[in-house]
Amino acid sequence: MKDHDDVGKPTGTDDKSRPVAKGVGAAVGGVAGGVAGGAAAGAAAGGMTGPVGAVVGAAVGAVVGAMAGKGAANAVDPAAEDLYWRDNYASRPYIASGTVYDDYAPAYRYGTEAYSRYPGRAFDEVEADLGRDWQTARGKSSLEWEHARHATRDAWQRLSDTVERATPGDSDRDGK
Repeated sequence: MKDHDDVGKPTGTDDKSRPVAKGVGAAVGGVAGGVAGGAAAGAAAGGMTGPVGAVVGAAVGAVVGAMAGKGAANAVDPAAEDLYWRDNYASRPYIASGTVYDDYAPAYRYGTEAYSRYPGRAFDEVEADLGRDWQTARGKSSLEWEHARHATRDAWQRLSDTVERATPGDSDRDGK
């Protein structure tokens, strides 16, 4: 593993040698930071009008902050997700005997991309659209949607759970 890039600066840094966040961790941090920062700013602004204003300000600020943070959720690292699924797909209950990772890879990639494309939405809300578009997204996958949907949902849920663990409340409205 290289500790420096081709021009000699440490990897994972910007031009001023500061750390640069990437991948799911950066997305989670962006969402959590957006919620926390937005809530604090909203509470401070609302505090000028009294306790009720502080509560309302915090709620509005949290929503605005979350919206800003969701932009960071779009910074999912597809290579890291591919590596995760390559290492873990075989343990999933929907994997058919005799299939290989390459049969399911397009479905995992589709779930990862779809999660970023539909921020703040539940899988069940967009499943019909995803099923309709699978023929185009599937590439060389031999899986029909009825089989690919399980891997697509799995990839979506993995990202949703990662973001939810970093944000207060039930951000994906799944009761967990």
